[in-house]
Amino acid sequence: MLKFTRNPNSFIFRHRRLLFSLFLIIIIPLIVCLIWWLTEPDAAPARQVKTTFMQDVTGLDSAVSRLQTDIRARRPAAIQASFRDARLAYKRVEFISAYYSPETTRALNGPNIPEVDDDLRVNEPQSFQVLEEMVFPEVATDAYPDMLHAANVIRANVNRLRRISESNELTDSHIFDAMRLEVFRIVSMGITGFDSPVAFHSLPEVAAALESMQRQFRHYTKTNDGPAAQLHSAFDAALAYIRKSPDFDAFDRLEFIRHYANPLSSSVIDAQKALGIPVFTEKRLLSTSARTLTDSGAFDANYFINFEEQSMTSERIALGKMLFFNPILSNNSGRTCATCHQPDKAFTDGEPKSFALGFNGMRISRNAPTLLNASFQAAQFADSRVTFLEDQASDVIRNPQEMHGSLPDAVAALRNEPESRKLFEEAYSDGVTESNLKNAIASYIRSLSSLDTRLDRHFRGDETLLTAEEKSGFNLFMGKAKCATCHFFPLFNGTVPPAYQETESEVLGTPATAEGKSVDPDVGKFVLTKREPHRYAFKTPTVRHVALTAPYMHNGVFKTLEEVVDFYDQGGGNGLGFNLENQTLPFDKLNLTVSEKKALVAFMKIL
Repeated sequence: MLKFTRNPNSFIFRHRRLLFSLFLIIIIPLIVCLIWWLTEPDAAPARQVKTTFMQDVTGLDSAVSRLQTDIRARRPAAIQASFRDARLAYKRVEFISAYYSPETTRALNGPNIPEVDDDLRVNEPQSFQVLEEMVFPEVATDAYPDMLHAANVIRANVNRLRRISESNELTDSHIFDAMRLEVFRIVSMGITGFDSPVAFHSLPEVAAALESMQRQFRHYTKTNDGPAAQLHSAFDAALAYIRKSPDFDAFDRLEFIRHYANPLSSSVIDAQKALGIPVFTEKRLLSTSARTLTDSGAFDANYFINFEEQSMTSERIALGKMLFFNPILSNNSGRTCATCHQPDKAFTDGEPKSFALGFNGMRISRNAPTLLNASFQAAQFADSRVTFLEDQASDVIRNPQEMHGSLPDAVAALRNEPESRKLFEEAYSDGVTESNLKNAIASYIRSLSSLDTRLDRHFRGDETLLTAEEKSGFNLFMGKAKCATCHFFPLFNGTVPPAYQETESEVLGTPATAEGKSVDPDVGKFVLTKREPHRYAFKTPTVRHVALTAPYMHNGVFKTLEEVVDFYDQGGGNGLGFNLENQTLPFDKLNLTVSEKKALVAFMKIL
């Protein structure tokens, strides 16, 4: 029999304590990690998504590096090709980048206009769109130094994205939420040309975004059956439709949303639930469980409130309606909220500018906007001077030209009315107060949400409701006419998708008169901020119910929708020759035909 004996000179014997320590320090943790990996299968896909995403960020960096090289070599054709490649590389990272690193993503993909931040600092744009305008439709051969600077800034932001992303911990719920929001971003911005306004490379970029999401989803599926197979099928169908329709102007957006994008976003939710991945329940303007952007109830009219206790109730809505039509708010001068916001005119008054209190020919400085769907905006008034509808109510009540009232006087008078006092006590535990008065009026206005037009019902399944001309008008609105790059689908206002957290203002160069000889002297948001990008800037309003809200623009200068379309077709104020350096509306002509203009108007009238 063989007998083993200890050899005190052997390496193992001499270093047994060290080896045992290494075993404890290295081997056991590796075993624990392996066990954790095997027993936590849901964690692995998120890590794989993170790995793939970081590889795609490296791919984006390489693509921008090639773009820099081509700019240095001054090769126009190569510059255009490498720019397109870099944009495709960006789209592959967009759905995760925009979700986890929104500020860096905005720097990479924001519009080519200066931005005034909350501290009133003017931040110059630094995105792909800055470079795009120098590269398309033809390379500006006299701007190579500017091109290189723009490309250098883009690459610096890509590296910033890499550094931020390295420490981000992805979770399954966030990944699926990001995927659903990317489909909504494609619907509301991607297919409209929002972020490819000059190169018109939007449809290939949409395909790149879809391919990236499908590739990442494969980390979650070992078998192609059930909801997983449905989601893959939805990706394949959407990609096939995009690829067979390369013409930007001719692309049928109505068909794509109804039969491809909406089934795709719905399938994302279904696959998430089938995998047992929780769907968020947090409060957002756009519901975290909305299957499509056109679902009934997809948007929460209670979202833009200051405190949760200010949410609408049936009692508050009824009280607010009573106050809305009550002259007590104007010290019984006969003026009510409904004087300028009449229900039969979509809560406008049909005047270019509303008559001031006391009339005498005097008018308020701006056109009365519709209150329908006002709850879906992150700012109120044409100059965005307040955030909440409560503040809008108090501003109007106090305004000498509008209500010329007093909140303390109104509260005192309402406390002396038994019926009014009873309504307040039913709606609020503390009865008649200034805060409750404002909230009641705001609650009534929030109740005036209306997202159930023939267009909405078409997307929900009834395909017999739109005429051929209306369908054509929708596609023009969302494409060639560029309307939807400011009036975002499906709210058709300036609240920016898919997060729906901010409402934009634009500089259009609205003329003072219909003759279009000079810009209107109202400087809009500039009065508040004193920042040049805001000179002549006004909040982008909704165009829902626009058939009832004439005349149009902040000064009521246009009597008909046809006049409005002509103004945009000419390129806004700069198309009329106003030479506004800060105009945000593209000033190049849209070249719409007579029939296209007619279709656009027909579509807007169904909203």
